[in-house]
Amino acid sequence: MAAKAEPIGPLNGHELAPLNTRADGSERPHGVTIVLQGSRSNSLQRDAPGEDRAAWSGKLQFFLSIIGYSVGLGNIWRFPYLCQQNGGGAFLIPFLIMLILEGIPLFLIEMAIGQKMRLGSLGVWNTIHPWLGGIGIASCVVTLFVALYYNVIITWVFFYLFNSIRLSADQLPWAHCPQDNGTAEAECTKASATVYYWYREALDASPSIDQPGAPRWWIVLYLLLAWIIVFFIVMKGIQSSGKVVYFTSLFPYVVLTIFFVRGITLPGSADGIIHMYKPKLNKLLDPTVWLDAATQVFYSFGLAFGSLIAFGSYNTPNNNCVRDVLLVSVCNALTAIYASVVIFSILGFKAFTMVEKCITKEIKILALHHINGFTLNSTQEYYEAHYPSVNSTVTAALNLTGCSMSKNLEEAAEGTGLAFIVFTQAILKLTPAPFWSIIFFLMLLSLGLGSQIGIMEGMLCTIFDIDFFKRFSKPVITGAVCTFCFFVGLIFTTGAGEYWLKMFDSFAGTIGLVVVALLEMVSVIYIYGHERFTNDIYEMTGYRPGWYWQVTWRYVGPFIVSCILLSSLIFMLLYPPTYGAWNAEEGRVEKTPYPDWVLAIAVAMILAGILPIPVVLLLRRFQCLALDVDIHQGSIRRIETTVSTKEMMSDQDGVDSSDERPTRLPTSIVRRPKK
Repeated sequence: MAAKAEPIGPLNGHELAPLNTRADGSERPHGVTIVLQGSRSNSLQRDAPGEDRAAWSGKLQFFLSIIGYSVGLGNIWRFPYLCQQNGGGAFLIPFLIMLILEGIPLFLIEMAIGQKMRLGSLGVWNTIHPWLGGIGIASCVVTLFVALYYNVIITWVFFYLFNSIRLSADQLPWAHCPQDNGTAEAECTKASATVYYWYREALDASPSIDQPGAPRWWIVLYLLLAWIIVFFIVMKGIQSSGKVVYFTSLFPYVVLTIFFVRGITLPGSADGIIHMYKPKLNKLLDPTVWLDAATQVFYSFGLAFGSLIAFGSYNTPNNNCVRDVLLVSVCNALTAIYASVVIFSILGFKAFTMVEKCITKEIKILALHHINGFTLNSTQEYYEAHYPSVNSTVTAALNLTGCSMSKNLEEAAEGTGLAFIVFTQAILKLTPAPFWSIIFFLMLLSLGLGSQIGIMEGMLCTIFDIDFFKRFSKPVITGAVCTFCFFVGLIFTTGAGEYWLKMFDSFAGTIGLVVVALLEMVSVIYIYGHERFTNDIYEMTGYRPGWYWQVTWRYVGPFIVSCILLSSLIFMLLYPPTYGAWNAEEGRVEKTPYPDWVLAIAVAMILAGILPIPVVLLLRRFQCLALDVDIHQGSIRRIETTVSTKEMMSDQDGVDSSDERPTRLPTSIVRRPKK
């Protein structure tokens, strides 16, 4: 005999009833009725979502796609800088700790939830709860902002790559200052040939962000080329991009290995590596070092873009996502360390040549002034032994700075400064310089395209999961998105292009991503349920996550991401953001505060990446949308994960609530006609 069903408690937002009623209890004019169809035994059945979803052609293709996406430019030009500034080898301690406590757990959340539901970012959060659909929209908006400026970096790489095709080092355009223009020559002399080439020849930088000037035609052409290439790579989803990852993922390792073999044989390379990894343990007492480590881990994995969810959704349901996450995490960390060794071996060689040049110059000055017995034939050893005894008043009067490896290596650079200024200067010392320049920028191109493919895939997967866009083919949607991004990206082709890119990088892809990541963890662990999520992983992989995963998912991970969010907000409030404006008269970069109107745009971008979350929540909570297909679909898929829904079905259909058999799901929706 069937037991009487328990009464339904007060509605808490998980039930399907609000789909048909407003918050005040009145009936919606355009509601929907969920019709539960099943056998007399109350077994409800639905088809698995994503049966017609694209899938990886093989395990290697999936693994290389993840590696190509997560191992990006940050491993080359951000991690070495952080190591150098935050305690050298000691920085590896907080980096690895944050990798274990923050990066890997959140990485698994995104991969596993995508694989379980076989949906993109928007579909996943709608499925967990319709009120959370804004997380997917916010992720898509932030990803759009990042895609806009990330492709500009690829544009600059193309510019340098094509200009590297020369026969000798002397023919490289950044090897010498121009000789046919007095003004240009003076500007270049005050800076250096590589700095001048970057700011004047490549960017034609304007004096401020207020004076952008017209788009530079050569940058426009390279930007168009970059978007055309990205379009052809991603136009059919993983069917087209999956073939390119074999190059974009593997080629950087080939180049890094070539540079490593060459680098360690150069004089000064050991000094560069030692300088970078010599541990300064006292730095570990500085909380900003730990925040830098947590931030680096967060961005190096490409978390919260929706890309990892999309990649996971293309896996088979029984794929061992735990093993994949661990392998990619280890590979990511080792690549960052390996790249740092390569970069600083070359920079050590650059410092060695610069010190030799500096010593020769200062010996000549000291000899001409007959100081401390210096002669024109004095050796480097004599200089190192006797220079410290030179009176400081004399060195100041003669404008002598002292030549040392450590001082040269401490002049750190990151981002575009490292790639397009410092490293290009180091390449000039290698033989043959054009060859090293070509493979270096090919490596940056591969890394950039690999990450851009993942960024675009995360955004496009979200768009393709919206029913309205399913009536169009993937190439059409992809072409429309790439065209839109190209025209918006023209702002980066003006003389203020680098200033705008810095602003986008500082605001568009920071606060919004961290907020999305925090809500992802809260949604999966506390709304979907950590026990249910644990069981999902066990069903898919045969491995049941233990105490390490539970502690990091429920407590440690959200705490660390919250610290990143709070520190980012506090830093923005305490330190007004600035950008490096090129001063042509002085031949140097000057820190300049952003004008108020630019900061207003920055705030608008931050809000655009956050507001969809509360807006969608409020619209769906109070049923302000007359027609919202995604909410209905998400609710139906959500039935299997919601306890309160099971109670509703038991009450409605007279099911024995003590029955332990698994409940299956509804198969159809019937729209109620307007009364």
